[in-house]
Amino acid sequence: MPRRVKLPKRHNETPSAPRIRPQERLLIDVVSELPAGRLLCNTSGRGQFARAYAAAHPTATATCWFLDIYQRDQAEAGEESSPNLSFVCTSDPPAAPVDLVAWALGRRGESELTREMLQTGYDRLELGGRMVASTDKEEDQWLHDELKKFFPKVTRRPFADGVLYLATKTEPLDKLKQYDCEFAFRDAGRLIYAYSRPSVFSHRRLDGGARTLLNTMTITPGLQVLDLGCGSGAVGLAALCRADNVHVLAVDSNPRALECALRGAAKNGLTGLDTALDASGDAIPTEAFDLVLANPPYFSHYRIAELFLHTAYRALQPGGLLTVVTKAPAWFVEEMPKGYDDVGSEFVKDYAVVTGRRPR
Repeated sequence: MPRRVKLPKRHNETPSAPRIRPQERLLIDVVSELPAGRLLCNTSGRGQFARAYAAAHPTATATCWFLDIYQRDQAEAGEESSPNLSFVCTSDPPAAPVDLVAWALGRRGESELTREMLQTGYDRLELGGRMVASTDKEEDQWLHDELKKFFPKVTRRPFADGVLYLATKTEPLDKLKQYDCEFAFRDAGRLIYAYSRPSVFSHRRLDGGARTLLNTMTITPGLQVLDLGCGSGAVGLAALCRADNVHVLAVDSNPRALECALRGAAKNGLTGLDTALDASGDAIPTEAFDLVLANPPYFSHYRIAELFLHTAYRALQPGGLLTVVTKAPAWFVEEMPKGYDDVGSEFVKDYAVVTGRRPR
């Protein structure tokens, strides 16, 4: 009789009432001051400002932009949406011109992504359009300086828990700065080119975890590979280069990661790469892969790691191999034997490689 598989219980993804972060609250507090028009915004939570704006201005349209499909889905599930409100998860904000841009920015945000968002928002604005930006950094000066690179006059409103900025576009942008990056790395004697963009994991470089996967993975002709949480796609690109007739499905919750993976495949003249924008595992075929490669993030108290284990189990063919690279192997070594056979762990320099097979 087949044994009963007892992997960790999948975490409950039902959205709860989120705490509204300071930068989001600052935007909500000025909704009544903002003009009714075409709004482009992001969110530091679940789209609370976008909802408030759409409700306060029924004749306006509000587009809330996300770079993570999980966060987009959580925002959509929060409340019933207004007909003038849309949530989108795309590599770049919609190209249509807007009258108002509102960015909620955190003190721990990626500076290069913030610069790109300011430029993109300015470019999308019509002449005379307004930008409002907020930060939860109480004594902020950096964001103020960045805004002054675009606007001749920036109104600064300091508060106890952050700063709000307002500015009006008075002239077109002379030139768009490019923030994407091409980088190269060697694998098995071949030089491989990859791309990355702000918000994609390990922007501008091949991180140590990916290098460890490259050094330990075995790729044979005809292998079906799932690159789970692909980032720039470097690991999948290397797998395609290793042997003939390899197929790779690159999966990530960030649409820019998939864009970069596809650009990398085209640059290197590779075929056999497909992508899926997914944060739940539901878009991944079941029992379709010989090998799953993963470098799970460390945040979220292992909830994402749990999801990776469940997704990999469903995706693997019986006897298929899961390879996880991590700096914190203890949790994987404890949990993987609940569902996987032949679980093993070895340290490779600064990382541990944990492997296990789906039972036959």
